[in-house]
Amino acid sequence: MTAAWICVTCGNEYPPGPTPVACLICIDERQYVPAEGQRWAQLDPGETRSVTVRTPEPGLSEFAMDPAVGIGQRTFLVHTSVGNILWEPPGFIGPALVEPLRAAGPVCAIVSSHPHLIGASVSLSRMLGGAPVYVNEFDRRWVTRPDPVIAFWRETLDLTPGVRLRRCGGHFPGSCVLHVAAGADGRGLLLTGDTMMVGADRASVSFMRSYPNLIPLSPRLVREIVGAVEPLAFDRIYGAFGDVIDSGASLAVRASAERYIGWVTDQIRDPDEPEPS
Repeated sequence: MTAAWICVTCGNEYPPGPTPVACLICIDERQYVPAEGQRWAQLDPGETRSVTVRTPEPGLSEFAMDPAVGIGQRTFLVHTSVGNILWEPPGFIGPALVEPLRAAGPVCAIVSSHPHLIGASVSLSRMLGGAPVYVNEFDRRWVTRPDPVIAFWRETLDLTPGVRLRRCGGHFPGSCVLHVAAGADGRGLLLTGDTMMVGADRASVSFMRSYPNLIPLSPRLVREIVGAVEPLAFDRIYGAFGDVIDSGASLAVRASAERYIGWVTDQIRDPDEPEPS
């Protein structure tokens, strides 16, 4: 059987068959086609690549590929007594990833924060026992590999007791976070992808329509994101690319949103800026 295709730039998979002409994800204004043009590779279940597995806290594993795949997101596995949840899967299906996932126990759900980070979800589902791949209904048109394992959801979805998907919108209409109530020693944690991007200061988040092309979100959408997570109890945030707000994350989200809206609406000004004439 012909192998599935992977977009080298974003890491999303496409069905087996003729080489795709263009990547649906990369030609959108939120992403990009690199200067050298669109590149494709075929998914290889025997591919060798270094995968570092660490345990940032009890009940949570983190997987980092070297070299990175596509956009380079970190992949997480949330461990629960009724099955594990794979979050932000990469465009990689080699044994260095699949074997530790299998060893950790059954995977009951595969899910991503938004279409940029779906990776090789369908192929991984088939290799891990057919776990459903959850995609938000509002992002249906961005599915690059349609398959019966894909299941659509809308506003909230309880994956296991204490682990909930929550749609936030913003970056994509279906952008979401994963809330783990027992995380952070019972204070709650969020896995956010880049629905809310954890800042390099590890004390703030930001909000963008496009990160590589620097297209901001409107204040309306930022308020929508903050409103979506307000009912959730959380003290810690894990972003998509290695940065973590270890504590005080709920307050950091609100303060970051106020700062962001203040700048884009010109309500905040630099103290060294000259007074308008």
